[in-house]
Amino acid sequence: MKPTVGFIGLGLMGTPMCRNLLKAGFPVVVWNRTREKTEELARENAQFDVKVGTNPRETAAKADVLITIVSDPPALEEVLWGRDGAMEGLRRGSTYIDSSTVSPALARKIGAACTERGVGFLDAPVTGGTWGAEKGELVFMVGGEKEVLERAKPALQTMAKHIFLLGPTGAGQTVKLAMNLILALQVDALAEALALVTTAGVPGERLIEVLQSSMARAGVLDVKAPLMLKNEFPPSFPLRLMHKDIALALDLAKQHAITLPAAAAAYSTYDAVKKSSTDDPDFAAVARFWKKS
Repeated sequence: MKPTVGFIGLGLMGTPMCRNLLKAGFPVVVWNRTREKTEELARENAQFDVKVGTNPRETAAKADVLITIVSDPPALEEVLWGRDGAMEGLRRGSTYIDSSTVSPALARKIGAACTERGVGFLDAPVTGGTWGAEKGELVFMVGGEKEVLERAKPALQTMAKHIFLLGPTGAGQTVKLAMNLILALQVDALAEALALVTTAGVPGERLIEVLQSSMARAGVLDVKAPLMLKNEFPPSFPLRLMHKDIALALDLAKQHAITLPAAAAAYSTYDAVKKSSTDDPDFAAVARFWKKS
């Protein structure tokens, strides 16, 4: 018998992650703030062992392994410690994995609360986009104890291409914030460069051709450059979440008394686009900053 997985958070990433668990034969109990999403997932996967939890606490209580992936720190704290919060439902000996992107400090707070309850905890944010989530090819950045990770691996491997154990609780979130900062800066720089060449009368496609054959070659070009050239930004990783992650990185830098000037400049650009957008675009929509200038 495979362990029962409780899954909280059925957004762009959570829904395909949950589907992969079901396809691998794990019994799953799901909960989402918008109940329609849980009911839709249950209907679409009726051939599998999937149940809908009444609230986070009940979902956690029925789980041997609980996984959360929600939008931001306030949402995670509400899920854990709000009304009918999951923390009260976690059973001694169970394992809790948080794959949201939050602050290392919040991860350590959760870890301490889990230790008090006799629950194993991993902070395990992911990267790979919606396509990686759909294919079960995410990269997990994990903070926590090796023995807890070993217990969690059967479930994680249904969703993962790589699993990195990076250090104690909080290490996963620290690396995730640093990695997302690099992605944010790369896409911001690409948008800026495209604005420069197109304003000077050179088609943006010519810049991309050269970049793909140069030291500036980066995987992000394959995914984000086509969106920028077409000026179409369906969300794979929403700009509002990248905006949040840059803010978390800047806050972490402040805690450690270091300055991140490039991050601060990028944050102001993302902030301007976020405030001016009437939709919920991908973070490649940072290119709109120059379209509106």
